[in-house]
Amino acid sequence: VQLQASGGGLVQAGGSLRLSCAASGSIFSINVMGWYRRAPGKQRELVGKITSDGSATYADSVKGRFTMSKDNTKNTVYLQMNSLIPEDTAVYYCNADLFTTDFKRGNDYWGQGTLVTVSS
Repeated sequence: VQLQASGGGLVQAGGSLRLSCAASGSIFSINVMGWYRRAPGKQRELVGKITSDGSATYADSVKGRFTMSKDNTKNTVYLQMNSLIPEDTAVYYCNADLFTTDFKRGNDYWGQGTLVTVSS
């Protein structure tokens, strides 16, 4: 199983970016996909999660600005980030909790990270 994250970049404060994370490989079903971030000098934190039924939850710091969505046909999750602020600068990682085709459940599947830099 592989997770491929993309979409990071440099943006000015107030701008928007959309991150994508595509899961591929021996996947039977995906239970939850999440986005995490690690800012310089800080610990990794949860940004948001989306369940198989499309229910999403977010960290307080991004509520109202970030929105997660998914395309089940592509095993892809998106993170639309609006009204970005410099404090959103971080490496963003996607994570999946899924069943493989041999029906083993795991939640330690991570994308490679994509850097988001918000300039003031």
